[in-house]
Amino acid sequence: MFTQSDSKFWKRLSPRSLSFAIQAFSLIAIFFEGYDQGVMGGVNSSPDYIDTVGIGSNGAVTDVVHQGGIVSIYYLGAIVGCFAGGWLADRIGRINGIFLGAIFACIGGALQTATQSSDFILVARVVTGLGTGALTGIVPVFCSEVSESHHRGAFLGYVFIANYLGISVAYWISFGLAFVKGGPEHLEGWSPIRWRFLLGFQCVPAIILAIFIRLLPDSPRFLASVGRHQEALEVLEHVRGKPSGDADVEREYQEIVKVSEGAKKSTPIEFAKILFALKHGHNSPHLTRRAWLCLWLQIMASWTGITAVTAYSPTLLSQAGYSSLKQNGLAGGLNTIGIVGTIISARIVDRWGRRRCMMLGALGLCIVNTIAGALYEASRKNPSKAATIAPAAVTMLFLFNLIYAATWGTVAFLIPTEIFPSNLRAQGNGFGITGWAIGVGWTTLVNPIMFDHLENRTYFLFAGLNLLWIPIVYLFYPETKDRTLESIAILFMPKSPFNWAAEKSWREHANGDILAMDDAVEEGSVPTKTTSEKAELEHFSG
Repeated sequence: MFTQSDSKFWKRLSPRSLSFAIQAFSLIAIFFEGYDQGVMGGVNSSPDYIDTVGIGSNGAVTDVVHQGGIVSIYYLGAIVGCFAGGWLADRIGRINGIFLGAIFACIGGALQTATQSSDFILVARVVTGLGTGALTGIVPVFCSEVSESHHRGAFLGYVFIANYLGISVAYWISFGLAFVKGGPEHLEGWSPIRWRFLLGFQCVPAIILAIFIRLLPDSPRFLASVGRHQEALEVLEHVRGKPSGDADVEREYQEIVKVSEGAKKSTPIEFAKILFALKHGHNSPHLTRRAWLCLWLQIMASWTGITAVTAYSPTLLSQAGYSSLKQNGLAGGLNTIGIVGTIISARIVDRWGRRRCMMLGALGLCIVNTIAGALYEASRKNPSKAATIAPAAVTMLFLFNLIYAATWGTVAFLIPTEIFPSNLRAQGNGFGITGWAIGVGWTTLVNPIMFDHLENRTYFLFAGLNLLWIPIVYLFYPETKDRTLESIAILFMPKSPFNWAAEKSWREHANGDILAMDDAVEEGSVPTKTTSEKAELEHFSG
């Protein structure tokens, strides 16, 4: 059951159709992640849900810590799911890993729909988190491994349109269900259908994914890592749309095979050793640095303020003075604008580069947060002008989502799929997903508390943090655009963690030409200044 599917359906597809199919099923997986991330905004607004799980009474939330805990515990499951799913994906394949993730996601969604109490939904959200963590950890890796270096960011960027599409669909369904009457007094929005349908709908993409994902071929890089070289070449030629013997495909294939030689599979214990810089069984240089870069990248992305805009946008709109009906409508529109931003990201991430996107994005988010905080502060001090100020404040929320989606929204998930070697990539991406789960789980837990105590001044905190992210990105994050997955390891050869050392290493080592480096190693002509550099070059040469 868990061996690679024998289906040859993908061979009957044209290269364009195969690429479309890969993106389509990746979209479905990320749609699930986005929907499940956005669904709790509508669920938390349902009076029947509030009473059922005991976070309040008569439809009003009285325990914001309990409310935040139910939302955030999902990300605990995601942390476990991303490492477990990545560990499996590095052994049984990306496709089978996605299949198992979809199964867990479907079971978790069904359990959430059947919620009867607080304990019930806590367990259900952990199970859903296991599936989401696996899907979010494996799918971006799969996309990176089948795409070409010069449009790897665009490939994943278009897939991540589904993230905002999922969030938007969750809010629009919530908006429609808010009109369903129920409860003792037959009031609008009090029906249990409002939140149970919302939670149950997430099973639809999970079921589609589980049924059809195994019709696709596995990643050529995974196939090479387990010694299935002929299959890897066959998939690579088909997905590139090039005939057998094409020079570009042959060169890419040779790089993949060269790096896969002598590669070892990791264990969960070894990954703990990597994170804490203990002795482990891998000779790729500075894996600990890569792990922490991935972890903190996603934490920084979460603390731009995005979770406040997505998960708690109805609350923010309520503070702006909008009615319940307008809150739900604007929340749906607020997340829909993220789709536009993701399309922009797909167009610019391979042109501007990852670093520039993040630094300019952080600057833009700092400015928007500052303006939004000032507008809401003015509204607090002059309640009579609140109605006049509210449209400008809401415009800032829309602009925030647009900028975030166009920059950090894709790049934060892209870089962790690029900087680990093939035999560790799926599980290595788990460090990024762990950062995402910690960051989003942390912020969704404390957002209600921050807004309850700091109120709208919370935006000034987010503005300051965005300003801090700019020098961190400039100093420590290397540029990966237009560089093959195999050659990116060269950037991590130096002991120095700074970006200028990475660029110097790139220039000194044949500008990332792995095959040329291999020849040079055999001839003894490449200078290696550190033990880690020697180890990596030996790894390249098998």
